[in-house]
Amino acid sequence: MDVRSSEVTIPAEAVELTADLLVPAEPTGVVLFAHGSGSSRHSPRNVAVAHALNERALGTVLVDLLTATEDQLDARTAELRFDIGLLAGRLAAIVDWLATERPFGAAPIGLFGASTGAAAALVAAAARPDLVRAVVSRGGRPDLAGPALDQVRAPALLLVGGLDEQVIALNEQARAALPGTVELRIVPGATHLFEEPGALEQVADAAAGWFTTHLRHPIPS
Repeated sequence: MDVRSSEVTIPAEAVELTADLLVPAEPTGVVLFAHGSGSSRHSPRNVAVAHALNERALGTVLVDLLTATEDQLDARTAELRFDIGLLAGRLAAIVDWLATERPFGAAPIGLFGASTGAAAALVAAAARPDLVRAVVSRGGRPDLAGPALDQVRAPALLLVGGLDEQVIALNEQARAALPGTVELRIVPGATHLFEEPGALEQVADAAAGWFTTHLRHPIPS
């Protein structure tokens, strides 16, 4: 599939963030990625999932949620990677930018969050209920979204490795708190990073199916 790539700078809450846009010829939706703690827009797992989504005519946005200076601070202290409010606020600002600047046209917006990024994605979805139509969590910590969980209207898919027992329990708790359409899927034999043969491909296929299905329709009010 013909996919156009570009690097852009997106204003978000008084900072400017660097993002890679991958734009299919006729995108049926756009998925904004929120990486996990200590990662970046170059995360090989998220890049692999993004390419799989591109093959299904879904545009993708891979973004660094911290500035270069903040990233250097976080590498020393790890104090920003767990600041869910900060990360969610920036995701919401990027959602607003996508809706206003429309680099993907009128394509509906979904969020894909990994690890702590999943919590930020859910908080952003709760903050932008009219714009975010679907959320997928990969090995996520949705429990860190706190009271925002019961405000999420977008359909949410929670993907967890079958060997990631503690995270399975946390996702089961989050599933019970999410009020809308929600599904918890276990990838058998997979650990937290889905490094086992075929595990990440299952994640990408499940995510593509979820977004393809749910980005088509407005969220019921």
